[in-house]
Amino acid sequence: MVVITSLLPLPRIFLALLSAISMAPTPAAVTRPPLAPPRPTSTHYVNPLTPTTLQIPVLYVSVIYLVIDVALWHLPGARVIINPFKLLTIGFLIHCHSDLPSVRHPCRIFDSVTIDPNLGGCTRVQGGHPPSILAAGYIGSTLFGAALMTGGWDILAAKITSFIIAIALVVPLIMVRDKLTIILTIIYEGLLIGFWFIDHGSALRWYSLFVGVIFYALWDYLDDRYFKKANDSDSTQFSEMYPRTKPTFWGFFWITWSVLIYIGFTLVGLASFKGSREDMYANGAKFLPT
Repeated sequence: MVVITSLLPLPRIFLALLSAISMAPTPAAVTRPPLAPPRPTSTHYVNPLTPTTLQIPVLYVSVIYLVIDVALWHLPGARVIINPFKLLTIGFLIHCHSDLPSVRHPCRIFDSVTIDPNLGGCTRVQGGHPPSILAAGYIGSTLFGAALMTGGWDILAAKITSFIIAIALVVPLIMVRDKLTIILTIIYEGLLIGFWFIDHGSALRWYSLFVGVIFYALWDYLDDRYFKKANDSDSTQFSEMYPRTKPTFWGFFWITWSVLIYIGFTLVGLASFKGSREDMYANGAKFLPT
């Protein structure tokens, strides 16, 4: 009984402790800064084909070059001014006739190749696949011209294409002995070098764009149509290969091809070269800065 009576006060002790704990002041709740509201996400879609302020002049200048090239290529007297560029275009077209079909049809014998700024170019071959050889001229030269046009969008691209233009201007002179054409070629090569030092090479963009616009079937067809060259255009050659068709049909066909390639590479330029002016100059300065 002694032990039991000694344990009786224990419940009173627990009750006292519980009441003391319940009456003790609770610590203040930790206050947290309110969460910032979520930032609104932009739902505005930016079309990659929308021209920037840096690209708009390129679009206008390319259209102006189309008009200038028509005038210089076909106006009597004025057309001699671009003889070196005509030789460049004709030479590359002849090169495409001879080399592009070689992978599929290697068994060909070339009789002769002629290049003249007034008479046009002519490639005589034996064997091979005539339609492929004939079509390769317009296909290859148009794609090459479109590639040169990309130099109009960016300084770095223009510096790269300027080396191609410089070589392509000189190579046709191997087969040409016209003194005026040689003098004009030297002048255009000098301008090409000088443009490297104008606005850190930015002037090369307009040079490359001008040469690129020249590489289209429109000029070759109109030259044959209205100036009656001694060497027929490829459109006329297609009509002779397929007697039921007329040169106008093939002219329209290849002009349409050229326009589609022109538009396609313009869209590629709009979508690919979206940098700012500062970025363009910075990238251009990484390659042979001036």
